[in-house]
Amino acid sequence: MSTFEGIPTAAFRFYAELEENNNREWWLEHKAIYDAEVKKPLVDLLAELEPQFGPAKLFRPNRDVRFSQDKSPYKTAQGAFAAGQEGVGFYLQISADGLLIGGGYHSHTPAQLGRFRAAVDAPDSGLELQGIVDAAAVAGFAVEGEKLKTVPRGFDKDHPRAELLKHKSLSASVEVGQPEWLSTPAAQEQIAARWEALRPLVEWVGQHAAP
Repeated sequence: MSTFEGIPTAAFRFYAELEENNNREWWLEHKAIYDAEVKKPLVDLLAELEPQFGPAKLFRPNRDVRFSQDKSPYKTAQGAFAAGQEGVGFYLQISADGLLIGGGYHSHTPAQLGRFRAAVDAPDSGLELQGIVDAAAVAGFAVEGEKLKTVPRGFDKDHPRAELLKHKSLSASVEVGQPEWLSTPAAQEQIAARWEALRPLVEWVGQHAAP
């Protein structure tokens, strides 16, 4: 029996208030709200989605401030990642703005990046990826990722898939905000549908770039 009842509006209110009170004292005073309204609903949701998309993990709420001028101790969003392979999978995030749903390829060792570029360059796999990316854009997803400013060395600057070759990581996402279904059990189906729409992208990078 499902225990997921939706992502409550209190989760988004929690992050709106955190943005104004990003300190340890406030966090400790409100940690029970985080546990009940943010963490538990996401854990329940991911458990329900696991048979279809694989196991997922929640990211830690604490920021790594060792090398940052911004010493705010907590992230102002809670992310989760369902990864079938290292760095490849489905993503969701809640923040004061609402829900973001995405998927793709976030890891890029030199070997992975080399495989990715070779697959983009090859006519069959490259045209397949171009079609996947174009379809995702038409479906309302923003295609994004870390990119070079120019086509990487060794490839023609007029390559037909020059923009894809510039990518060091490749993902697509959509910000859905806070629709009415989000606080109901129907959120599971809505999120699953969007992850399914991104499955071709996730599977392509999993096949051609990941180990």
